[in-house]
Amino acid sequence: MTPSMTYPTSDLAPLTALLTAAGVPEAYVAPAAAALGDRATDVLRSDPWQLLLVPGVGPRQADHFARRLLGDGADPADPRRGAALVTHLMLRAARDGDTSVPVPQVVAALTELKVADPVRAVMNALDEARVMGFAVEPEEPDDLDDDLPEAEEFLALERYATAEEAVAEGIMRLTATAEPFPPDGQEESPATAMAFRHGVSVISGLGFESAARALCAAAGGLRVAVVTATDRSAADLAPLVPGGVVLSLHRLLEAHEAPGGIAFARGEQRPLDAQLVVVMEAPALDLELGAALVEACADGTHLVLAGDPAGLPPAAAGQVFSDVAASGTVPVTRASDPGAPSGPIGALTAAVRLGELPPVDAPDREVVVVPAADPREAVHRTAQLVADSIPGALGVPAGDIQVVTPAQRGDAGAIAVNAALKARLNPGPGAYGGFDIGDRVVVTAALPDAPAGETGTVTGAGEAGLEVTFTAGPSAVPAALVPRLRHGWAITVQTSQGTRWPAVVAVLPAEAGPLLSRALVLTAVSRARRHVSVVHAAGPALAHAVREVHSAPRRTRLTGLLQGR
Repeated sequence: MTPSMTYPTSDLAPLTALLTAAGVPEAYVAPAAAALGDRATDVLRSDPWQLLLVPGVGPRQADHFARRLLGDGADPADPRRGAALVTHLMLRAARDGDTSVPVPQVVAALTELKVADPVRAVMNALDEARVMGFAVEPEEPDDLDDDLPEAEEFLALERYATAEEAVAEGIMRLTATAEPFPPDGQEESPATAMAFRHGVSVISGLGFESAARALCAAAGGLRVAVVTATDRSAADLAPLVPGGVVLSLHRLLEAHEAPGGIAFARGEQRPLDAQLVVVMEAPALDLELGAALVEACADGTHLVLAGDPAGLPPAAAGQVFSDVAASGTVPVTRASDPGAPSGPIGALTAAVRLGELPPVDAPDREVVVVPAADPREAVHRTAQLVADSIPGALGVPAGDIQVVTPAQRGDAGAIAVNAALKARLNPGPGAYGGFDIGDRVVVTAALPDAPAGETGTVTGAGEAGLEVTFTAGPSAVPAALVPRLRHGWAITVQTSQGTRWPAVVAVLPAEAGPLLSRALVLTAVSRARRHVSVVHAAGPALAHAVREVHSAPRRTRLTGLLQGR
């Protein structure tokens, strides 16, 4: 679950002329318009270092752009450069999942970037409200005779600081206003008992889905909303949750296009009409979407976050599920066996979760390991599996098979695999913004009709844009919004969070070594319901990653806010 980026529909010709004249590739025009708004051209003329706000642009590129625009006036000591670099460092941290960064760490990074007065640069960024500053009080020492450590100073982008405060305030509001639901007269599971008695609760563990389904069954007399990451997930779960409304968060909050990005019609002024809201695969819920959901829950609503924290954290900044569970302020039910998934896929998932990668006994080929000597062979094997082997041997059509791979780029990254699959499944020149009718696509930044991570098929194309059929139905994607789509036969494991498919091909090449971790492998193999093929080209690095490599911890503020610190 990820926030969207807006691609303005205004005339981009002036911005294109400005950037290309300074040597900036035209591919950066639309992202620059998205990051800087309709006045992007004026913004860059007055402060060329604002180019650092564009994803993919680093200090060297921004300095080069400034020299092309300002000539001799491009001074490395320019205060505008220092303030822009502060924001750039915070955005870079957010891409790694952090919502806040210690001030000394920012100062050290600015020093490495040759900022003459890094402390002044931080102060300028604070004065211009580019970032917010706050102090975190340390926990009291166990020994009362010990001196209390000094508070640590942090910086945060305003959007994330505000969102964390909104989530904390919302969790406390729901906890304070919820009245217990009456028991249904039958024996309640631990997760159901906690959800009925408390305004906010967590179901954590491999068996979260079974526990959440049991909760929904026990809540038959209540207005229940089950929340998923995508419409595909909602359609997948709907038959398993009779009597409840199952919708993607995007659709539940009534998303629509607005200046500045995707906005939601549901919120504090128009809350959800639900007594119980159950968020499935909640570890995929990023901070800003978490804030939107909590704010849309009316006083008295019971909110349940359900998921397995052993998988990857959200694609965007923050970690709502983990922070709420770790705060000690809401009840947490551990959902393990016998609620865990069964069968060979369940056995593999459980083993990976414990750091093991054993052979899996799968007589009906629910799990297949396909060795590959190098990335090129991995791509070749993957194309064979999707186009021929899985449909022929298991009867799963190619449209129900999803390829996941650790990275977007690389010899066996999503781009390379998509090129091979397009050549096999839907050859064509990419005549319409890089796409052809029949291409499979994935939403990388939310559209009005589809959340990020949703996959669909191009069914029409022209100068006005594309017609894409998603799970929820057809959607007209105007030309200005087509950059929010990529080919989607193969997607990154991070993008796949929160959604499952009948069959999954997990490509794990050696080149992905730095990205491989237990959480990534667990997320990849657990995306499949009926069949998973693991294209194994990582050698011993795969077993090492599952056994030893954990996701890097994120620096967030939410747990402390919930604890009153």
